[in-house]
Amino acid sequence: MARGEDRRPELSKEDEIARLLAIQLRLQLGSQTRIIAELSRAGFGPTRIAQLLGTTANTVNVTLQKAKKASKSEA
Repeated sequence: MARGEDRRPELSKEDEIARLLAIQLRLQLGSQTRIIAELSRAGFGPTRIAQLLGTTANTVNVTLQKAKKASKSEA
């Protein structure tokens, strides 16, 4: 493989746009927890959120559960 060549598979235009929007959310919201919560509210499932953010679906699920628990304790 040539130096500087990208090893990742090519993304569809839809995936590329979704990842760019996820990056924009990171810049605006800062907190991974807030980003995951917003994407979840927007209708994205844990697997898709994980793909967009470069993490695992398990991490997304745990983060959502912690956020839910924290919001209950604040109420």
